[in-house]
Amino acid sequence: MLVRVTQIDGELPNLALMRLAHYHRANGDEVHVTRRILRDLFEPEYDVVYGSAIFEFSAERLARFRAEFPKAVVGGSGTLPGSNGVGNGATVEQIVGGHIGVDYSGYPTFAESVGFTQRGCRLKCKFCGVPGKEGKPQPVASIHDIWRGDPHPRKVHLLDNDFFGQPESDWRARIDELNAGDFRVCFGQGVNVRLLKDAEAAALASVQYRDTRFQRRRLYTAWDNLRDERVFFEGVARLERAGVPPAHLRVYMLIGFDPLETWDRLMHRFNRMVALGIEPYPMVYNNRRKDLRAFQRWVVTGLYRAVPWEEYTGKATASWQPPCNVCGGATNAAGVCENGDCTGHAGIALVERAV
Repeated sequence: MLVRVTQIDGELPNLALMRLAHYHRANGDEVHVTRRILRDLFEPEYDVVYGSAIFEFSAERLARFRAEFPKAVVGGSGTLPGSNGVGNGATVEQIVGGHIGVDYSGYPTFAESVGFTQRGCRLKCKFCGVPGKEGKPQPVASIHDIWRGDPHPRKVHLLDNDFFGQPESDWRARIDELNAGDFRVCFGQGVNVRLLKDAEAAALASVQYRDTRFQRRRLYTAWDNLRDERVFFEGVARLERAGVPPAHLRVYMLIGFDPLETWDRLMHRFNRMVALGIEPYPMVYNNRRKDLRAFQRWVVTGLYRAVPWEEYTGKATASWQPPCNVCGGATNAAGVCENGDCTGHAGIALVERAV
C-alpha cells in the first residue's frame, strides 16, 4: 500500500505524522513523507493520504491540500471544531490504536527528539482547544521514552502544554531525568508562570533549558490579558528568585482577542515586559488586522529597540472603527463592513489605535 504523509505547517517534525509513518511501515506499507501540499508531477496515486495542520492561519493551505487530495484524512489542532481549518478532525489514536513507535526518517536532517511527558491542561482558555481535546493533565511518557538514544544528541523538545499540571511525583521524576542524563530541554509550548510555585521555579532553574534551536538560555511563557498582570509578574519574580532572570523569558502576548483591548492596554503590557528585559512576542488572534500584524513585525524583528512605534507606522494615534463582528474585516465610519460580500457591522465600542 502506498501512503502519503503530509505536514501542512509547523517547523518541528510533526509527532502525529511520525507515529502514522511508523505504524504503516511496521505493516509493510511504502510511506512518502512531505511538506508539499500539491502533488508533484511524478507522484503516484496513493492508497491513503494523511495531512496535519496545527495552526488556524494555515486554513488556506489546508483547503488547497484538500482540493488536491479530496479523500485525504486530515487532523491536527488547526482542524478542531471552532477553528477555521477544513478537515475531518481525525486523531492518530483512532487510526493506529495501541501501536507504539515514532519514525523520524522523513526528517533526515533533524537530530533532536520530540515528545510529550504529559497531555492536557488545567486551564480552560477560550482561545485554546487543548482542554477540550485532551482533558485534564495526565502523565504519558518519561524523558528516556522520548529520547531517541545514542548517537542522537541529548536535546529534547517537550511539547507539553502544562508540564507542572501532572502530579508532582511525575514532574519531579522528569526533572530528575533531565538533570541526571545531562539533557538540554526546550519547553517550546511554554510554562504557565501564573500557576508557578517556588518548588516548580527551582526545578526549572535546575535544568538546562534552551530555545528551540538549543543555542540560548530560554524559557517560554505567556501573558494574554491585562487582568493577569499581578499574578504574571509574581511568577516572573518567583523565577528570578530561583535563578531564572527575566532576560531568559520569551513571553507570548495574545493581541486582537479581547474586544475591549485598546492600544494603551496593549502597549502597557508590552512596555512593562521590555522594562524588565523580557522578550515579548505578539501573537495576532485576528489575522485580518493589518495594524496588529505590523505591531507583531515591529516587535519580532527587534525594531522596537531602535525605532518608536509611531515612527515605524509613520502615522499618529487616531480613533478607529472596530472590526466587523462577522468576518473580522475593516468597517467604515458608519460601522458598516467594507467587505462587499459581508453583512456585518462594527462589533465593539470605539477605541483608540495607531492607524
